Amino acid sequence: MKYLSISNELFIKNRKKFMAQMRPKSIAVFNSNDIYPISADSTMPFQQHRDIFYLSGADQEETILLLFPDAMDEKHKEILFVRETNAHIAVWEGAKLTKEQATKVSGIKTVYWLTDFDKVFFDLMTEADTIYFNTNEHYRQAVETQTREDRFIAKCKKDFPAHNWAKSNPILQEIRGVKEPEEIELMQRACEITEKGFRRILEFTKPGVWEFEMEAEYLSEFIRNRSKGFAYTPIIASGNSANVLHYIENNQQVQDGDLILMDVGAEYANYSSDMTRTIPANGKFTDRQKEVYNAVLRVKNEATQMLVPGTLWAEYHKEVGKIMTSELLGLGLLDKADVQNEDKNWLAYKKYFMHGTSHHIGLDTHDYGALKTPMKPNMVFTVEPGIYIPDEGMGIRIEDDVVIQENGEPFNLMRSIPIEVEEIEELMNR
Repeated sequence: MKYLSISNELFIKNRKKFMAQMRPKSIAVFNSNDIYPISADSTMPFQQHRDIFYLSGADQEETILLLFPDAMDEKHKEILFVRETNAHIAVWEGAKLTKEQATKVSGIKTVYWLTDFDKVFFDLMTEADTIYFNTNEHYRQAVETQTREDRFIAKCKKDFPAHNWAKSNPILQEIRGVKEPEEIELMQRACEITEKGFRRILEFTKPGVWEFEMEAEYLSEFIRNRSKGFAYTPIIASGNSANVLHYIENNQQVQDGDLILMDVGAEYANYSSDMTRTIPANGKFTDRQKEVYNAVLRVKNEATQMLVPGTLWAEYHKEVGKIMTSELLGLGLLDKADVQNEDKNWLAYKKYFMHGTSHHIGLDTHDYGALKTPMKPNMVFTVEPGIYIPDEGMGIRIEDDVVIQENGEPFNLMRSIPIEVEEIEELMNR
């Protein structure tokens, strides 16, 4: 891994939080992700399942975590199963975790080879009444591929039909949504790497460059700062492409007078950052571009101040919609009749701002976290309003990552990334 080692105290705390909510005499099992094929002998780069990483820090394939707080044998309350390495694997793939290294990474004292899992699992299931399955229940998930977790669940239901089944996801949604200080530090590092990439882009950008060249500049800066790269597929959208919300082709040449919307973020140690900035290709906003940009910035700043303990996510979005409506009226994009006659199921402002303002961020860019209960301190949200005007050939979005704090004053992890019109212009015209 490129990132620096993480203290296993984080993973020890995370397991304690999870196990505190397990039923009596229950076992929870977490599987690593598969390595997914492309075709022939080609595979995608391995990405660890975020749940097993969150609970163990183990960042390699073919790994299983088992939690059994009521195990009769003390050493079986926490078990990590890892792939046994050998000289052949070391030559062809690189060395895997030894048992000692697995303990150092995770803080789990009992480590077995993966080949021992079936025998150990069967023995422990004779002591248990309930098995927790780790199903994917994220509100945005749309998974069609059968995962390692799916195969495990199907086999477990067949082999142990008399056991009760429970879901890990409700517990994970609650505990992963509230970050530990160590997690916020890792996210801050991801944001700092993103800042380095953005400052490099401000010096690089000019009319005539290609969107993919800008993408390459970001990637180079991210990797040289110990990131694997982008936390998600980057959007580098110049001109009217910015009005396609998930534009990822990044294959157009930047024209003089274009605005360039860049939705990019570095990952660090599997933690995401998520930044959007919109800059002028030639280093100078037109009066109209500046007018719309500052309207978006005002919405972002006001929305940020609402991210305090006790805020309800759904109500927050309604309030942001009211602020955006006011700004769109000021820009002449809406008039009073538009608002008075709006469809209550698709409010007038949504013609120009059709997506949500905030989502949880952490190990996943759209992270786990409670959305129907009041916000809590140490939840981390994006704030990302935008105004999209295809008729004027521009789309503007601005986005930061913000920590909710006990004292009610939100903490911006991207506070040092240039955002004001004047600062962006100055840096681009040095």
